[in-house]
Amino acid sequence: MHARKRDLAALKTSLGIKHADAVALLDHPDVGERQALTGYLATYTTIRTYQDAVACLRRQQHAPPGGGDRAVWVPGDYYDSMDEEDPYGMGCYECGAGVGGDPYGTCVCEEAA
Repeated sequence: MHARKRDLAALKTSLGIKHADAVALLDHPDVGERQALTGYLATYTTIRTYQDAVACLRRQQHAPPGGGDRAVWVPGDYYDSMDEEDPYGMGCYECGAGVGGDPYGTCVCEEAA
């Protein structure tokens, strides 16, 4: 029992997290995931809870291959405000319709296919 208290205290001190988050982290069933979660909490200043770290991990696990920096979600990062349909404001990648926010630029690529 003393070892668990010592481990909880170490997590709270080293990661700056609350007791409930330290308990959840220590009780996380997968050792590899627990290490990743600890890394997120230690690395990203915007990840301050166990729940945020798990959300980040799950997003990374479900990211498409080659997702780059978008594979790791950080709460409050600039991707949160992006439009899911056209995240970079570039319009259609095939024909360029909609570039520059033109509301009349309608993509016809899917119709042609």
